[in-house]
Amino acid sequence: MTDEKPTMTPPLLDVRNLEKFFPIRGGVLNRVVNHVKAVNDVSFTVARGEVVGLVGESGSGKTTVGRTVLRLEHETGGSILFDGKATSELRHSQMHHFRKRAQIVFQDPYASLNPRESVRTIISRALKIHDIGTAADREERTLGILEKVGLPGDYIDRFPHEFSGGQRQRIGIARALAVEPEFIVADEPVSALDVSIQAQVINLLEDLKAQLNLTMLFIAHDLAVVEHISDRVVVMYLGRIMEIAPTRKLYSTPNHPYTKALMSAVPRPTPEKHRERIVLKGDIPSPVNPPSGCVFRTRCPIAIADCANIVPPLKEISAGHFSACIRTTN
Repeated sequence: MTDEKPTMTPPLLDVRNLEKFFPIRGGVLNRVVNHVKAVNDVSFTVARGEVVGLVGESGSGKTTVGRTVLRLEHETGGSILFDGKATSELRHSQMHHFRKRAQIVFQDPYASLNPRESVRTIISRALKIHDIGTAADREERTLGILEKVGLPGDYIDRFPHEFSGGQRQRIGIARALAVEPEFIVADEPVSALDVSIQAQVINLLEDLKAQLNLTMLFIAHDLAVVEHISDRVVVMYLGRIMEIAPTRKLYSTPNHPYTKALMSAVPRPTPEKHRERIVLKGDIPSPVNPPSGCVFRTRCPIAIADCANIVPPLKEISAGHFSACIRTTN
């Protein structure tokens, strides 16, 4: 009998040193004069069946990561592997198949739906594009997916303006799920909804994840929302990753000062458990000219002189828990 090491299942999504810079043009000749450094050296993985939360303030680069992962934007540097294959190397036919396997739920459920199209057309078009089923099959599938997201079948011939915000987001989710994807980027899917409706949509996504074994990148700025649906959390600030950890570990023992500041703003259900509020000074700097060294240093309450000269690498401080801070990881 031989001793064999267990083989590790490769992640469905593997993002390596991702960069996305947007050119700024100016002058008479419209030349590139600078770049918006939206995403800078970002690496993380998403395992099959896992939900990874991607959090941070507005302007941190979260949405750009999600759009680049899906090839809605092309990366400036680094690589994105989906099921072991670099998405930048996919040919036209392979990209068509990738579009079926990886879908997106947009932030604004009204702007992302064509107001001139009925629910029937919105959902069935995805099936037609990917040549799934006959016309009769598509009708049945559309009714079935509406039922899955908690909408009655007789809503099929209504138009987006006839629905509430929460119902429109359910239609957006139904459209994404219609082609039976393996991976979904949920780009702040509840931020435009009332708090009471947010809980319903989050519960729906949790149920669908369990039923369909979905893999998901859940983008949000609200840590209270991310806690309930994510298996792991990636914290971003100004285009860089500050911390990665399993959800329970991150919420119980955050390491990075930026994560601690975000956590201190999350309302607690038990007021007797007092948490000191950490108020960050100033606004997030411009991604056109980010600070040298650690990009968070200009607002960090524990910054020292070395923070201006050292770009802190992500270091594993405990099993599966990574932090990018020279003070807390040394």
